[in-house]
Amino acid sequence: MDSPGLSEQPGPLHGMFTEVPPRYDLVNRVITLGLDRMWRRLAALTCLRDEPRRVLDLGCGTGDLTINIARLASASVSVVGLDYSQPMLELARQKAFRAGAVLDFLRGQADRLPFPDDCFDAVGISFAFRNLTYRNPVCQPHLAEVRRVLRTGGRYVIVESSQPGNRIIRALFHLYLRAFVKPTGMLISGNKSAYRYLAESASRFYPPQEVRDMLLEADFREVTCRPLFFGAAGIHVAMK
Repeated sequence: MDSPGLSEQPGPLHGMFTEVPPRYDLVNRVITLGLDRMWRRLAALTCLRDEPRRVLDLGCGTGDLTINIARLASASVSVVGLDYSQPMLELARQKAFRAGAVLDFLRGQADRLPFPDDCFDAVGISFAFRNLTYRNPVCQPHLAEVRRVLRTGGRYVIVESSQPGNRIIRALFHLYLRAFVKPTGMLISGNKSAYRYLAESASRFYPPQEVRDMLLEADFREVTCRPLFFGAAGIHVAMK
């Protein structure tokens, strides 16, 4: 279902995430060497610390993190997935049905979340944070909205690509993005612009310290980062 007040004006990445879903999961498995599954599981476990009652998966895409959270949570935990790509949400609903998970998937926008204040104990986001913050005009409204819907003491859990601290590893990671991720994604998906954007935005995305500063400026606190795969990705946690 659509969220109330959803604008039909497409954002700059809307067309891309409407076209890539059919092979989106396959491409993710290939270009991360299968590690994205483990990273999302770690993010789900982080969302479930302190026994939350309600969890939001923001930018849920095809529902991998949403389903992970539901599988690992107790039956009393309510899990909601939200995305603005209808084709992504359709795949998410199909996957949840096959997994036997009863979940709510809503269509909505990150800068206008269709939820009341202080209604979630945790908000998770997996590999969509970069899209919402890197050179994106909705960056600050998105962060303000996440903070608004989190209760005091709630956590914002972000699993995202990052910048390795070691200069040699960082150079190798950027080479991997250019020489493997971009052409492989283009080949499997048939969508050149989507995986050109992915490779370029990942190679230029903010290092952990800049992400930390961004979250602190948005009035989060206790911001931490757990590096993954030599720093090529990371799990950031920010508290309200």
